[in-house]
Amino acid sequence: MLIGAETASRGCNVLRDLLIQYRTATYKPLMAWSYFFALGWMVCLLYAGGFTTSIKAGMAFLDWPLSNGSLNPEGWMQHPDQLAEHSHRLLGMVLGLLALILFMWTWLRESRTWVRALAGGFVLLVILQGLLGGVRVLFDWQVTHAAHNALAQTFAVLHACGAALLLCLLVSLVVVNSRSWIEYQTGLETALPSRMRRWGFILCLLIFLQLIVGAVMRHYDAALAIPTFPLTPEGTLLPHIWNLPIAVHFIHRIGALAVCLVLLIFIGHVVSYAPTRQALGKGIFGLVLLVGLQIFLGALVIWTVKNPYAATIHSLLGALLLACAWTVTLWMFRHRIA
Repeated sequence: MLIGAETASRGCNVLRDLLIQYRTATYKPLMAWSYFFALGWMVCLLYAGGFTTSIKAGMAFLDWPLSNGSLNPEGWMQHPDQLAEHSHRLLGMVLGLLALILFMWTWLRESRTWVRALAGGFVLLVILQGLLGGVRVLFDWQVTHAAHNALAQTFAVLHACGAALLLCLLVSLVVVNSRSWIEYQTGLETALPSRMRRWGFILCLLIFLQLIVGAVMRHYDAALAIPTFPLTPEGTLLPHIWNLPIAVHFIHRIGALAVCLVLLIFIGHVVSYAPTRQALGKGIFGLVLLVGLQIFLGALVIWTVKNPYAATIHSLLGALLLACAWTVTLWMFRHRIA
């Protein structure tokens, strides 16, 4: 038994040495582009999920993980609701497979421990997202025959917010596996004021809170609680009548103003410092563009009486805005803090 244990230990040591030699921190083009492909796939998944919510097709099937008891339910392409919901489920399943493949690949080839941990966290969060989506279906009042649907709607909001966090995690993996990140040297020689990262984190947190309010507003049908924009039907900034849907809707509008204000402060810090102005200029331009589009699409949702395409793109761009803000903030970790 002692000899067997020693042989097993020796084998483990040999395997560990082989992994150490095989793992590197260099740029791996195929892996980097595979993560980028997964990012594009996830954007399609987010659009499908947002469109499913916009047309209220989340309960096109009353079972989960199967759809009408099948992986390929009969006639699902002929019914718009079933097409939206089942497409969302299939896209999610493929993303899960991509996450597993990328995790195993990263674990075998990547020497940076924290990058391997990010890849493992991505797999876990994909699984959690799938479970949240499934629980939302199983606890719907059409299935449980409950007196209200608050529990299922809560899981729907968590599912929507989890999608934004999952996108940020995947964007992080895309960035840290890119040639720009791995071979970037200038940032190691310059020091940033600590307030710059701080404002980046504040901006990301505020956008995420805005996404939470937006998810609550979408899933509790409060998108048209104030049916005119930019003023209320009475022609004032503040509603004359208040209830919970109107309050949620109004908080979402105030949140948009707060995001714009913090974004301006953040931009001021970035452009006032030469290294970040040069390195992060494209990211800042992307943030400004996305915020402008978000405001326009938010107004368009109201002006078109919640057109499903406008509502879906508005929801998708909210997640992309958070991902863009996080990318700019993440890039600051290539610099030392003064």
